[in-house]
Amino acid sequence: MPVVTMRQLLEAGVHFGHQKRRWNPKMKRFIFTERNGIYILDLQQTMGGIERSYKFIRDLVAGGGTVLFVATKRQVQDAVEDQAKRAGMPYVNFRWLGGMLTNFRTIHERIKRMRELEDMVSTGSLDAMSKKEALSLRREYEKLSRNLGGLRDLDKPPDAIYVLDTKKEEIAVREAKKLGIPIVAVLDTNCDPDDVDYAIPGNDDAIRSGALLTRIIADAAIEGRSMRPAAAGEDAGAAATPSAGEVLPGVASEPKAEWELQLEAEEEAARTETPDAPAAGAPAEPEPTSPEGTEPSGSTTQDEAPPGQNEAARISDEAAPTEAAQRA
Repeated sequence: MPVVTMRQLLEAGVHFGHQKRRWNPKMKRFIFTERNGIYILDLQQTMGGIERSYKFIRDLVAGGGTVLFVATKRQVQDAVEDQAKRAGMPYVNFRWLGGMLTNFRTIHERIKRMRELEDMVSTGSLDAMSKKEALSLRREYEKLSRNLGGLRDLDKPPDAIYVLDTKKEEIAVREAKKLGIPIVAVLDTNCDPDDVDYAIPGNDDAIRSGALLTRIIADAAIEGRSMRPAAAGEDAGAAATPSAGEVLPGVASEPKAEWELQLEAEEEAARTETPDAPAAGAPAEPEPTSPEGTEPSGSTTQDEAPPGQNEAARISDEAAPTEAAQRA
């Protein structure tokens, strides 16, 4: 869970809202009080929003999802870039180009063009061109890198976006809502909470406030990425381990060693061997019975039981009436 305290939120100024004349009535439920004409946000609700957003981002990234960090305000550009890179997530911190989500196919073509120019610059291919052509390509690369550098490794639309100031990033929020992409956002007192799925009431103008809240979201993404290998390893191990006697499809069985073949041959010979002679240490078979009409020595007839057995039967017959009398 997020490691943040109420004191840290207070020190970062997360509780400060806008002036009374610049507010959205829908944010009234998140406002604690008003002081010197400035609204003060309820940090208890801020903590609740942080916990919900943290859990959502962590679980999303753990399942292989991607979160796009969006914040083009000058005072938080560096913080958003640093935290997004730390979490290994894409980001937009200079300018939101219309259609970055709704027209992602065209944006992806420009991203591939940026990668091509980057390879040309890194390999020194531009040095073999004329100065005019090389200068034109360098300018194109710088422009693409400035606008799309944070999306370099993004090959599909993100699974969620994190927005700092939904008023300024109105186009990004509108595109995400149109595509059904979940929105996690920091909401100041002038924002509309109905536009987002996971709201974090807080100051979206101060540098320290924006940096702190963005760091928390980055921590959630990092924790989610750390949960990926363990789950993937367990699933892969379970899928790669066949049950007893099972052979995986498309995998040839491993040849057996010579000693295994010899042991199997001996076991097969032992199973098919005729039981002519008793095995060593086995008890001797009983002697065959004598022909009809004669009794073998030491044997008893059905009418004649051994002396010990007759005595036991006699004692049992004598004791039965006595026991019955005692119970009666």
